[in-house]
Amino acid sequence: MKDNKKNGIIVLAIIVAVTLFFTAVSALGITAPDFKSSPSGTIKTAAARKGKNGYIAALYIEGVIDTENQTYNQKWLLDTIRNLKNDRQNRGIALFVNSPGGAVYEADEAYLALQDYKTAGKPVYAYQANLAASGGYYISCAADKIYANRNTLTGSIGVITASSFDVTEMLSKIGVKSETIHAGKNKNMFNYNEPVSEEQKQIMQNIADECYEQFTGIVAMSRNIPLFEVKKLADGRIYTAKQALSNGLIDSIDTWENMISNIKLEEFDGKDVNLIEFRYKKDPSLRDMVLGSLFGSATLNSLKEMSEQVQLQYPAFIYQTK
Repeated sequence: MKDNKKNGIIVLAIIVAVTLFFTAVSALGITAPDFKSSPSGTIKTAAARKGKNGYIAALYIEGVIDTENQTYNQKWLLDTIRNLKNDRQNRGIALFVNSPGGAVYEADEAYLALQDYKTAGKPVYAYQANLAASGGYYISCAADKIYANRNTLTGSIGVITASSFDVTEMLSKIGVKSETIHAGKNKNMFNYNEPVSEEQKQIMQNIADECYEQFTGIVAMSRNIPLFEVKKLADGRIYTAKQALSNGLIDSIDTWENMISNIKLEEFDGKDVNLIEFRYKKDPSLRDMVLGSLFGSATLNSLKEMSEQVQLQYPAFIYQTK
């Protein structure tokens, strides 16, 4: 018992020391190395341009769709799509989607960027991996065809605009009073220290409804399904690949490799077109390297994934597990 207690104190001391170190570095204005990521596949792409038939870009969209996190970077994605559109050697995009969804703004930006890419006369195919839910499905709708793995979970067509925790009763019972000074009766809405009024619920419901209309409209248009039929499907649930196929939400259940073969056959008459990978990977900062060495990279990544979903700005197209 004494040894466990001693070890616990040592670990806690290390955490505190590391935290204080980085706090001091920040306060002094010293910038620790935080290497910027570069698009995976850039070097390979340069080599691929020597091929007479050009290349297909395997563009990976992974993790929570947001401004920037460990696996996703909005600026990188939009820049990559724009560069591919203007690259004469690029012949099409094969999206690899593995995402629970994310922020409405970023998901729609990515969808519109892919729509703009197609104005160059280049095809977009989407492949849904483990999970292509909500915002992940939203972006997939930019594709000419959607493929899914037989074990894919997809759909979750719906919107979350707010989440509220009213702890005023609990605080009152333990003798704690929290107050936020604000001007405008709804300025403090959905804060933990104020009950949510019916008016405030309706404010957020209106936002959710507007985003929902946009989402279902895009699904109806891209999948050529009547809007009233889409709304029957769009109750927020996820679908298996077989269910999605029977409801017209995807085109085929197959492997990634077979989808690539089909692209070459359908779009390029079976020509041997190179496949070049474009995958965002954030290089670890000094803080990440130190904490990863202390607690293990797997544990650190799990904590970051949880943090990304907690910090996500609403409204959001995201599949949330209970």
